[in-house]
Amino acid sequence: MFGLTILGNNSAIPAYDRHPTSQAVTLNEQVFLLDCGEGTQMQLTRYKVRRSRINYIFISHLHGDHYFGLIGLLTSMGLLGRENDLHLFAPAPLEHIIQLQLNAADTKLPYTLRFHALTEDAIIADTDKFSIECFKVFHRIECYGFIIREKKRLRKLDRNKAIEQDIPASYFEKLKDGEDYIKPDGTVVKNESVTNPNVPGKSYAFAADTMYKESIAEKVKDVTLLYHEATYLKIHSERATDRFHSTAEQAAMIAKSAGVQKLVLGHFSSKYEKLDEFLTEAREIFSNTDLALEGVTYLL
Repeated sequence: MFGLTILGNNSAIPAYDRHPTSQAVTLNEQVFLLDCGEGTQMQLTRYKVRRSRINYIFISHLHGDHYFGLIGLLTSMGLLGRENDLHLFAPAPLEHIIQLQLNAADTKLPYTLRFHALTEDAIIADTDKFSIECFKVFHRIECYGFIIREKKRLRKLDRNKAIEQDIPASYFEKLKDGEDYIKPDGTVVKNESVTNPNVPGKSYAFAADTMYKESIAEKVKDVTLLYHEATYLKIHSERATDRFHSTAEQAAMIAKSAGVQKLVLGHFSSKYEKLDEFLTEAREIFSNTDLALEGVTYLL
């Protein structure tokens, strides 16, 4: 499973039962937490997201609505007996803030918190199952977006054909990686005769808080699912620019230019109680658009 669950979809001030930004991305057995606004712990419980599966947390920037829930989550994980390492990726000043909070409470976490400072566009995590990269966006302070990319084997094994060729099961993993098999008598079994091409891995991009910049489209080009902030409607575009945010129309323009498959809008200003107009505005430009609704999981 590769899915995005919205925990919080509002901007700075919680309103209308909408919470500050937080998202859980599930990729098979892993859960990645993107931003951690106030109320994130309660939302994790409410929507049955297993915090024990969270091994990576990503904080886009140091405005409170994106990280004020973090210290509570970190300490709760300790109280619940966490022992596994936890990787935290964020702008550098957050490391000092967390340590100050822990010191003030005389708290020692029972697990290792591994802090990774974000400094530039880069691949920040890379395993055999996924890779994660960060990219700078255009906000009032240092701010990053993230892309989670699923990795898949090069080939899909046809077990029946492999068995017909007397290929031992111990070699199946190498077949999935594209290798040929050489029988004891020297006969070469070509990989393509016992495997099929795999489907490409999917990808999710989180564009974080940003004003409209066409260059973002290149950074999120061709992703399966794009989340882009849409704090304001286009009638308030001047306010959006002044506050380094985007409109629903501008988010749709990025999605269209980037050639993404689907767009999800979020980070709504508390100025708006109803959100229908955001969807209407964006779909005029990019039809495959949805609102980031809390508790909804969007499957890739």
